[in-house]
Amino acid sequence: MKLLLDTHIWVWTVLQPDRLSRRVSRAIENTANQIWLSPVSVWELSMLVKKGRIDLKKSVDQWTADTFESLQIQEASVTTDVALAMNKIRLPHEDPADAFLVATASVFELTLVTADEKLLAFKHISTLANH
Repeated sequence: MKLLLDTHIWVWTVLQPDRLSRRVSRAIENTANQIWLSPVSVWELSMLVKKGRIDLKKSVDQWTADTFESLQIQEASVTTDVALAMNKIRLPHEDPADAFLVATASVFELTLVTADEKLLAFKHISTLANH
């Protein structure tokens, strides 16, 4: 399975693994699965650190590099296809980061791992719920 981690799932995997459901933990730990991350999640993390909502104990650059290595994360690039797919995404809320994640999951045929009920309700992509 190809898993696209929502930003909070990525952060929880490293900083608060107890917040992950057993099902999500097993999926992330399963070496047969691929772990993917959007650059939008890196940007979101940067904003959370800048606002003081998360303390990583190291720079965002180093923390990101470390987690990409330890989790063997593949980058789901923001491509032209992803940007164009956003035009077809109709989420019930106006969060551009969420629209990027949904478009990315759609274009790269990834399963979005999230606890966000709004994204879980979007039935046009594959999702794995953290609950």
